[in-house]
Amino acid sequence: MSASPFVRDLLRQGTPAFSFEFFPPKTDEGETLLWRAIRELEPLRPTYVSVTCRASGSTHERTLRTVERIARETSITPVAHLTCSGVSRDQLRSTIRRLGDAGIRNVLALRGDPTGGLDAKWIAHDDGLHHAAELVRLLREEGDFSIGVAAFPETHPESPNRDTDVRFFVEKVRAGADFAVTQFFFRPADYFTLVARTRAAGCDVPIIPGVMPVTNLSSIERMAALSGADFPADLADRLRSVGDDPDKVRAVGVEVASQLCRDLLDGGAPGIHFYTLNRSTATREIYEQLGLRTG
Repeated sequence: MSASPFVRDLLRQGTPAFSFEFFPPKTDEGETLLWRAIRELEPLRPTYVSVTCRASGSTHERTLRTVERIARETSITPVAHLTCSGVSRDQLRSTIRRLGDAGIRNVLALRGDPTGGLDAKWIAHDDGLHHAAELVRLLREEGDFSIGVAAFPETHPESPNRDTDVRFFVEKVRAGADFAVTQFFFRPADYFTLVARTRAAGCDVPIIPGVMPVTNLSSIERMAALSGADFPADLADRLRSVGDDPDKVRAVGVEVASQLCRDLLDGGAPGIHFYTLNRSTATREIYEQLGLRTG
């Protein structure tokens, strides 16, 4: 299997980067839905797609299988998420070497959520890593990877303030990260404030804003609460006014996400990372509204 191009090189091409995020399925039905979405989005020619990893070492295998299949069966550059949660250093090294052997050269290095659930305290494996910066260093030791990290426009839920959040972000970049993807958010100003603060701290890696189209009000409110994102009250009101009609909910979500993308790109964002939730319809509709390439 030939090696994937490095995302760091793709981001230097001078055109906005558009990427999609998927999660590894648990069931045969989920597998079918995922691959339908991948095949429907492939003609949009994304810069890359990423595959998440849940807060348990046991999910690394599903992530690996998915990125390997994307690399083998599609024209898309895959990025594997890798977390520190619930795994030892040796397990991480084994996973990293398997990625390299499969020609996967792009990794999003994350601390990960607590293994006991999002409400639990985060506890490292007895022989594991404690921070994403340590994982970035391990990846650098093990091979030549293009490494992405997370960024938080509204700060990480565990950060006491923006200064602390920026300090940890800069540490990840100095450890060897060469791009970042943000948690989803709804106000362009939060993204541009994050970028300005990181630039003021001497950090100039590309920070790609993450956008999640709203297709279900209760789901997005729950995810926003868990991630620390502030869900705007005026958007919630608009969605509740059409809440019994899923097509109208998606239409509002697509309209709002499209405008957010326009504002971000007009303000100089290096691209957009779409949180697809393993569906393609909303993302394809946003592409159409933005007049982006479709083949």
